[in-house]
Amino acid sequence: MVKEEDGFTLIEMMIVLLIISVLVLIAIPNVTKHSKSIDDKGCEAFVKMVEGQVAAYKMEHHDNPSMQDLVDKKYLPEGAKCPDGTEVLLENGEVTAPNFNKNTAGQ
Repeated sequence: MVKEEDGFTLIEMMIVLLIISVLVLIAIPNVTKHSKSIDDKGCEAFVKMVEGQVAAYKMEHHDNPSMQDLVDKKYLPEGAKCPDGTEVLLENGEVTAPNFNKNTAGQ
């Protein structure tokens, strides 16, 4: 008497879980190793975005804004920061992020 069996056997399921586990173990160290460069690129992009908003504010209001001006006029959301939590500073129309180093961001 032959039974028709549908589904996976325990061995097949264990092999699939083993393969997935190996892939996860390979992927996690690569992501954590590159998290600093990911944060730097995110901060670099945020600084460029703020610079763009400063330029737009200057064109509309003919004045250098403060960060609060940008938030009040809805150029930036409240509490906007770099992905790593770095505060962006704005002085005399110049946008800077103190913990962000432009020289190492592209590496």
